[in-house]
Amino acid sequence: MAKMLICYYSRSGHTQHMAEAVAEGARKVEGLQVQLKAVADVKVDELLSCDAILMGSLTYYGTMAAEMKKLLDESVSIHGKLTGKVGGAFASSALIGGGNETTVLDILKAMLVHGMIVQGTAKGDHYGPVAIGEPDERSKSGCAELGRRAGELAVRLHG
Repeated sequence: MAKMLICYYSRSGHTQHMAEAVAEGARKVEGLQVQLKAVADVKVDELLSCDAILMGSLTYYGTMAAEMKKLLDESVSIHGKLTGKVGGAFASSALIGGGNETTVLDILKAMLVHGMIVQGTAKGDHYGPVAIGEPDERSKSGCAELGRRAGELAVRLHG
C-alpha cells in the first residue's frame, strides 16, 4: 500500500482547512494510506517512509512560513533519498497578490532538488491549489483534486 503524508503550517486555520480538503480527496484513492499532520509534528526521517509528500503553508513575504522551511532545511540530512517520491504543494494568503503562487513554487523547487516527481495540472491552479483567506469551494475542490491526483500517481508508481 502506498503512503501519503500531508503536512501543513497554519496560524488562522485556513491552510489547515486546505490540508483537510487535500486529505479528503486522497482518501478516495484505493490502495493509499493517508496521514495528515501539522509540520511541527513531522520528523524529517518520516519523509523516508512516504511515497507521496504534500506540503501546505501560509504565505509570509511571498514565501512559505519559517516552520515549513525548517523541515525542508532539515531534509538536507536525507538528500538523495526522496528521489522518485511524489510531491505537491498548496498555499494560502491574506491578499489576492499575497504571494501564494511563489510560495507553492518555493516548496516545489525544494521537492525538485530532492528528485521528487511533481505533477502539474492543465486546469485550475497549475502549480498547486491556493486560497485567499478561508478557502472557498473553488480552493477546496482544487485541494481535493491535488490529493486525488497525487494519490493515484503514488499508487501507480509505488503501490
